[in-house]
Amino acid sequence: MCGICGAVYVDKTQPMNAAIIHDMCQAITHRGPDDEGMWVEGNVGIGMRRLSIIDLQTGKQPISNEDDNVWIVFNGEIYNYQEIRRDLEKKGHIFKTKTDTEAIIHAYEEYGEDCPQRLNGMFAFAIWDKTKQLLFIARDRLGIKPLYYFFDHKRFVFGSELKSILQFGEIPRRVDLQALDNFLTFEYIPAPLSIFQDIKKLPAGYSLTLRNNDIKVRNFWDVNFDINGATETTAKQDIRELLQDAVKIRLMSDVPLGAFLSGGIDSSSIVALMANVMKEPVKTFSIGFEDSSYNELEYARLIAKRYKTDHKEFIIKPNAVELTEQLIGFLDEPFGDFSIFPTYLVSKMARDYVTVVLSGDGGDELFAGYDTYIADKLYGRYKKIPPFVRQQLMNRVLESIPPTSKKKGLVNRAKRFVEGTKLPEDLRHTRWMIFMQEAEKESLYTTDMQSGIVEKDPYKFIRHYFSNVSYCKQDQTSQQLYVDIKTYLVDDILVKVDRMSMATSLEARVPFLDYRFVEMAARIPSHMKIRGRQTKYILKKAMEDLLPHDILYRGKEGFSIPIKNWLKEDLKPMMTDTLASEKIKREGFFDPAYVDSLMKEHVRGTHNHSHRLWALMVFGKWYDIYMK
Repeated sequence: MCGICGAVYVDKTQPMNAAIIHDMCQAITHRGPDDEGMWVEGNVGIGMRRLSIIDLQTGKQPISNEDDNVWIVFNGEIYNYQEIRRDLEKKGHIFKTKTDTEAIIHAYEEYGEDCPQRLNGMFAFAIWDKTKQLLFIARDRLGIKPLYYFFDHKRFVFGSELKSILQFGEIPRRVDLQALDNFLTFEYIPAPLSIFQDIKKLPAGYSLTLRNNDIKVRNFWDVNFDINGATETTAKQDIRELLQDAVKIRLMSDVPLGAFLSGGIDSSSIVALMANVMKEPVKTFSIGFEDSSYNELEYARLIAKRYKTDHKEFIIKPNAVELTEQLIGFLDEPFGDFSIFPTYLVSKMARDYVTVVLSGDGGDELFAGYDTYIADKLYGRYKKIPPFVRQQLMNRVLESIPPTSKKKGLVNRAKRFVEGTKLPEDLRHTRWMIFMQEAEKESLYTTDMQSGIVEKDPYKFIRHYFSNVSYCKQDQTSQQLYVDIKTYLVDDILVKVDRMSMATSLEARVPFLDYRFVEMAARIPSHMKIRGRQTKYILKKAMEDLLPHDILYRGKEGFSIPIKNWLKEDLKPMMTDTLASEKIKREGFFDPAYVDSLMKEHVRGTHNHSHRLWALMVFGKWYDIYMK
């Protein structure tokens, strides 16, 4: 696991400065505290920071082929590299290390730009081909590992994180207002956008080739929801066998290894399958809260006790938010998901004991685990209620009831449901994943902000992915799963896991996102994923003999923090300082009076504006760090 970076001048006579590549590496030291490597020649330089996991002795990067004509830097793990290596050795390739990195470079020699399709793992890599004078970069199928790039037809600069690219010098720092609008709407910035106008994300499952003064971006993989006729028995068997294998190959490590354990079905399944094949007790790590409605430690303890794991816990207190500026620094761009805090803190705790963890992320996107899928089904019944009853009675009554301090609860769920029903029906379940609607943004945005947003439809990228999966029109759940995999999973969940684990120099592996498992899950009929109001039906059935009933059939709570309560108390001084009217006016994006009204309503308890206020606070803190 590493952080990578590099640059190419289009003018071949312009020499690359090794000191710049070193600075780019230093900016991502947290991703790889064990070693630094660079290769600089002529107009090209590549670099990396290494977190040693496999081949501790000879795995130093950059690595070249036999005649030093092809060089690579690589971030990630390739779980089938030994199989690839054996095949390539039969074809005459000579290996000088035992690392998975070298398998990629010889695969590139053999298969060219099709080489990513041979890899099973998480990866972001860059290859410089001296003979062809070509740079080839690629990102894994699901987007587990990040990769950003900047290109102005004079230089091409890439890096695992934005902060690395910004070290190159004279990189424009212009806020992309479309990206900011998307962030305030969804709490994340969808690829290929980044918060900076001139820097892009390479989307998941894409590669990019730079030759001379041109770049070519290519999609090398997509998930196909070609539904098969599987029975429940065969689907359960496929899930167990393939997920077990995905877990087993992710235990490959020359350093200590453990697992995150939240007590939900996904992380519990991973721990159970680890226990099936590991000879020593699984090391498990959990986070809890003083607020009982947010605390799920009792469920994590059930699994820890059943599988006799070496279990560690940590209780989060409000003072954890003192980490805000530090965590925003690790994120590089605004990111509104509250769960960065528990993710960071459980990673920090785990890093004291292990270097690698397995995580349960991805299960919700494969098996329709979110409450929003149920909300979309309930909407069909809701819209049959006469409009007068809905609008004049139900909505008004709910609006008059103040939100509760609980994590969810009936009142909070009902208010959130009604809020989502006001959005366009073609967005389907993503309506309940939107945190700021158009009417609110019209009041929030200044005239300059509104006029600077070129694409006026903030949902265009969502609609684009729905159109991509239009071939399964009769299976709307599968359409929604596809959209989640392409958007929320890659640009929210995986960003959170990668940045927060890497901030502590911890490698996180995600067995549910083994591409073989993803492709298998996509073919399972959706009626086996949602049955009535039960989500993840077939996954629960597949794990029924491994997990307690209380784990399998309890309601989903999610990995969140009581920030709506903290904003009224412990976080209130930071909120009022970050969102002070003079500061808001000076930055020029938002209307100070409207922001002030949001704060007052939230503190009084008449409305829950926690998502909106936190997003504005995150942007304000980010702006202070990166734009001043």
